[in-house]
Formats: sequence, C-alpha cells, structure tokens
Amino acid sequence: QVQLVESGGGSVQAGGSLRLSCVASGSISYIGSMGWYRQAPGKQREKVAIMSTTGSTNYVDSVKGRSTISRDNAKNTVYLQMNSLEPEDTAVYYCYADVALIYSSGRRPYWGQGTQVTVSS
Repeated sequence: QVQLVESGGGSVQAGGSLRLSCVASGSISYIGSMGWYRQAPGKQREKVAIMSTTGSTNYVDSVKGRSTISRDNAKNTVYLQMNSLEPEDTAVYYCYADVALIYSSGRRPYWGQGTQVTVSS
C-alpha cells in the first residue's frame, strides 16, 4: 500500500557528510510528519529528526547543529543532511512517515527498509 525507499547511506570517515533521501509512494492520501530514526548494533531504535507538515522540527540532542532535516511535500520526500559525522553516528537509518491512505480514515506509521551509515575514525 505504501512504500518508503531510502537512499544515500554509505561509508565515510569521521568529519564527512552524507545526505539521506526517502521517497514515499503508493495509495497515499495525506502524509503527516516524516523523519528519520536509527538503530545501532545492540541499541534500541532512536528518533534522529522529525519534521511536521508545517515545517517544525525535532532533533535528538546528539545530532543538533550537525544535521538538517527537510522535506518536499510535492514529491513525498524527506531528506536528512548529516555533517561532521562521528563514529557514534554509525547505524541503520530508517525513514518514517505518518500516512493516511486513499479510501481510509486515520493515519498510521510506515517505515522504510533502512540504509546503513558507517562512520570510521
């Protein structure tokens, strides 16, 4: 019904940058908040950054000042620009979208398959 496809992950050295992208497609009537979560080995999934439809944002403290979330509502796409990457940023990054389907009431969360980000020291 809804697919979220991430791209832009990879391996970089500490101090480098990556830009993640996520496109939502399918039987979409409306998308509310969109954003990114991550999960490092042996750790719980944590919220990295979320953006509402009005543009308000929320970041986890560890990425504030180093990462910027943005979205293109016309393209159902959300981005995460990550700068000054640190080894602690190494994780699988998952795209998230709060979606209402065509011919359905209410919204529910959808997740991408994840993209690996590896930062070496």
